[in-house]
Amino acid sequence: MLFNSWQFILVFLPVVVLLYFWLNNRRLILAGRVWLLGASLFFYAYWNPVYLPLILASLLLNFALGASLVRGHRAEQEGGVTGARSVRRRSLLLFGIAANLLALGYFKYTTFVLENLALASGQDFSIEPIVLPLAISFFTFQQIAYLVDSYRGETAEHDLLSYALFVTFFPQLIAGPIVHHRELMPQFASPRSWVVRYPNILRGLFLFGLGLFKKVAIADTFAVWATAGFDGGQPLHFFSAWATSLSYTFQIYFDFSAYCDMAMGAALLFNIRLPLNFNSPYQSLDIQEFWRRWHITLGRFLRDYVYIPLGGSRHGPFRTHTNLVVTFLIGGLWHGPTWMFVLWGALHGLALAVHRIWKGLGLRLPRMLAWLVTFLFVHFTWVLFRARTMDDAQRVYAGMFDLGSALSLQAAELPVADLAWAGWLSDWLLGMLPDALVGQVLPLLACTLAFVLIWQRNAVQIADGPLGGWKLAGGVLLFSLGLYFCLAAASSVFLYFNF
Repeated sequence: MLFNSWQFILVFLPVVVLLYFWLNNRRLILAGRVWLLGASLFFYAYWNPVYLPLILASLLLNFALGASLVRGHRAEQEGGVTGARSVRRRSLLLFGIAANLLALGYFKYTTFVLENLALASGQDFSIEPIVLPLAISFFTFQQIAYLVDSYRGETAEHDLLSYALFVTFFPQLIAGPIVHHRELMPQFASPRSWVVRYPNILRGLFLFGLGLFKKVAIADTFAVWATAGFDGGQPLHFFSAWATSLSYTFQIYFDFSAYCDMAMGAALLFNIRLPLNFNSPYQSLDIQEFWRRWHITLGRFLRDYVYIPLGGSRHGPFRTHTNLVVTFLIGGLWHGPTWMFVLWGALHGLALAVHRIWKGLGLRLPRMLAWLVTFLFVHFTWVLFRARTMDDAQRVYAGMFDLGSALSLQAAELPVADLAWAGWLSDWLLGMLPDALVGQVLPLLACTLAFVLIWQRNAVQIADGPLGGWKLAGGVLLFSLGLYFCLAAASSVFLYFNF
């Protein structure tokens, strides 16, 4: 069930919220929590009920392992550490991590591994396509983090219902944010979250409306131009290549940040605050800052559960740089089973290593140049992230650096569709601008507007500000416009559903 579908907006969400607080108002707190869990499982199964047993089995296994790890840690604290007890706990942790990764690996990477074995050996290893279960990457990472924290003694022993809500809470289940147990479980247990809080409802609806508008009015518009350029197969001239690549750069930001805004907004209706996942990342002045602002909870997971266990920055510069590259290779592969994602992750890992060396030398760029270098690096690597094949990426890159086509393309060579949007205006523009530019005026103007929007404060800063009439009016307007777009066109899947 998509956040940007009328079924979710007009039926599912209001019914779940109203019945949840109706039960709580009658002091049926346990029933309210069971209702919220049932609604979350229904939300997950609505997409494909076949994989509901998978998430339930994963949930039960990890809960049992986590409880055992917590008890083992407590026993060690009370009775002292023994060799056998320590080995048993470590074995349980390794088993839990392996079981989670094996499940993720089977569904997400089996075909990728067999395809590469076939290429390397010349043998046929083809199998029936394996359908990727929705959200498996997100709930797998979330539960691995819980197991590691349980092993470290950083979790309490929770009941099954609390743990199940932590894993399946529907606003963040499908595409994050990747939450820690300490961020969610105490909120579910707090009496403050059991009663209706109108300021939270107002802020939640404002965030949800803002995210809905960003998705259906901005991200989905950029998607049309990005798809036409990346998947069309035709050669791209200078302006069309830049319109294509910039369209995807803004599509992925507005699409994923829209999902996170809607997730945080929906959670606030239940008085639950999810962690911020985007903090104006395209304002970053270096690549390290970018990863502190982009998909913040994934970056936090990679830092805490991959980079630091590998040794972090504790073993000298070479080991530090190697750890950065390995961490982002894993981050790239997490996004999908293709070499394009691996290459994208490797480039970001190398960029972080180069940035660390640059800082170590005490070098700095002027502020505007630092922003431009950072944005262009991120922008160029998004081409690899989006392209289905290296040939598609090379086709886009070739157009982006084909300066000669910026002035040489004639109006007669332009596809009619490039000019049809403007009608008579095209004739007027052709008399003033290079022909190749006129066909891409609309997406490039949209990109210009997107540049303006990314320099605004993030959605949470806006929502947490004073509650005034303008916020209510703005939220209603954005929600109404978003709902209009939802009803006028078929709902499109959020990009990160694919990961």
